[in-house]
Amino acid sequence: MKVNTELCVDLKTRLRTDACMKPGKDYVGLMRRDVPNDGFGYEHHYTFVEACICPPVKRNPHVYAGRHITVTVRGDGTLRPNLRPARISAGFDVLAYAAQVAAELFTALSILLEERRAHR
Repeated sequence: MKVNTELCVDLKTRLRTDACMKPGKDYVGLMRRDVPNDGFGYEHHYTFVEACICPPVKRNPHVYAGRHITVTVRGDGTLRPNLRPARISAGFDVLAYAAQVAAELFTALSILLEERRAHR
């Protein structure tokens, strides 16, 4: 790491969180040394632009989580049902499992569609 100290500089800040930089506070952003302009009578001018640190948007959030299925909503608003892993062991009843999945899917979609109607 190379350490330098720039003396007698003009610094323009563009901050999102504060009106002025606070002593001791760290800011994340980009600092750029501007092109010298003899017309303004300074040699060292810098601009600092604070970065927008936004939390990542969760892709396809779960809108329903049941015992056998989950339902996610895609960016375009479509619903996507997903099967949870099935524990298949001795005596696994396929017909009962399919009926439980169908009943849960019916319940989930009924609830979600009713919520959508209520928000309109």
